[in-house]
Amino acid sequence: MKAPVQMSSQPVNGQPMKGVEAGVRSAVSRREFLGTTAVAGAAAILGGIDRRVFAAVPVSELLSKNAGQVAQMIRDKQVTAVEVVQACYARIDEVNPKLNAVVAVCRERALAEAQLADEALAAGKVLGPLHGVPFTIKDSFDTEGVVSTGGTLGRVGYVPGRDATVVARVRKAGGILLGKTNTPEFTLGGGARGTYNLVYGQTHNAYDTVYTPLGSSGGAGAIVAAGGSYFDIGSDYGGSIRLPAHVEGLAGIKPTYGRSPRTGHIVGYGGPFDNFQETGPLTRSVDDLYLILSIICGPDNWDAAMAPVPLGDPKRVDLKKLRVAWYTNTGTVEASSEMKAMVKQCVGYFSSLGCTVKADAPPKLKELGDVRQEFEGADDRDHIRRLLEKHHTVQASPGLRTDGKLLPSADFTRLCEEMDAIKSEQLAWFENYDLIICPVMAKSPEKIPVEFARTPAAAAALGSFCGEYNTTGWPAGVVRAATSKDSPGLPLDIHVIAQPWRDDVVLAALGYIESKTGGWKMPSI
Repeated sequence: MKAPVQMSSQPVNGQPMKGVEAGVRSAVSRREFLGTTAVAGAAAILGGIDRRVFAAVPVSELLSKNAGQVAQMIRDKQVTAVEVVQACYARIDEVNPKLNAVVAVCRERALAEAQLADEALAAGKVLGPLHGVPFTIKDSFDTEGVVSTGGTLGRVGYVPGRDATVVARVRKAGGILLGKTNTPEFTLGGGARGTYNLVYGQTHNAYDTVYTPLGSSGGAGAIVAAGGSYFDIGSDYGGSIRLPAHVEGLAGIKPTYGRSPRTGHIVGYGGPFDNFQETGPLTRSVDDLYLILSIICGPDNWDAAMAPVPLGDPKRVDLKKLRVAWYTNTGTVEASSEMKAMVKQCVGYFSSLGCTVKADAPPKLKELGDVRQEFEGADDRDHIRRLLEKHHTVQASPGLRTDGKLLPSADFTRLCEEMDAIKSEQLAWFENYDLIICPVMAKSPEKIPVEFARTPAAAAALGSFCGEYNTTGWPAGVVRAATSKDSPGLPLDIHVIAQPWRDDVVLAALGYIESKTGGWKMPSI
């Protein structure tokens, strides 16, 4: 294994941590993170940023670009990769004490890679479509030489010897890793507080820090929205890409099950819950969703569920011919008036194109949700306890559920059969449509609660429209479509779903909505 990359980490909200969290942070800093010389050297480089960097491109303008635009600017030599990395770190240093989104950085390596990228370009060599573009990665993904905790105490000092597949593919395409972003324990343990764990603490929303960033890709969403990183890659087990994107005004996609490998993710693949988990990008533009997804997708000869299905070009989708279904009530969850208005607004965009539009929903949404909920707890959540044991974690984060109801194997089999039967019925229904439009959540974002667990009534009121599409495996994406009045100033995303393997239709629809609404807007943090 290579020597660990020297690291530094930020305190929560700029304040010292207490209790267990302080002990963990202190121990981690001593053993793995602090590289005094490296950090000091990087700081010296950054110190001159306002005096000499970006004479042609203002920093604020550079940080508001999307990944594809910055890649082109670097290739055109309007700005260097070193300058872009410096700008991102300066922005992270500015906003992260308020957000606690980036939990570890690898400045020395990132600046060295940026220098190599600039030298390669000077020699006429382009490293790939992301040449010199900085990015962050959710801490649930392994990163070679960079600490990867997955939000669990047992992995506080764990440094992988290789990158997760999606990380390796982005770096091979020329991307430069800035650091890791916060996630709840095993991506499953944030509870009502969204993104929280005992290793790094609470992450906050970039548009208003008293609000939740949701999860589990909450750190990813917050720092990309705040302009500190051009994109991140998340994982989505029940909305964990789409929910943070929703409350941070980003574009995000959970691709079709089988498109993007999970190799190197702390909750990976295999077993009875295999098809719930997908990996995909969080970006500031829909163009970037297509760019990043095209880089990370495809079999890696390890994740056995991956299929060699080509990713279609969204520019070739004829939007006028789409048959659109829309709904705002699942039978369990009903959207607020604000969310209903946003759905109808977006449906109107497609009506104006001449699309066939109908108020309709997949059958048995409530039943599918009920069966999956029972299914996930059918082993008494022993799969969670096995994760804790595997990673030598003695104390779990308070939001991590370890309760369930142990069912006989016959009942477990019955639940599998019931889920499959409903999925088949829904797939037959989808033959009549090309696109579904619905909310991401039933109501606008909430403030970070003190509690980790919600009452059943509170959970139903907040309700997600995401999990059913992890169960079916259909591609689902989100993009900013409005600004909330119920949670003043916070962004709201719309949710679109297409038939299996038609990720191009999702991307085309998101791009069209983005053209109408303007998409992501830089927060004032």
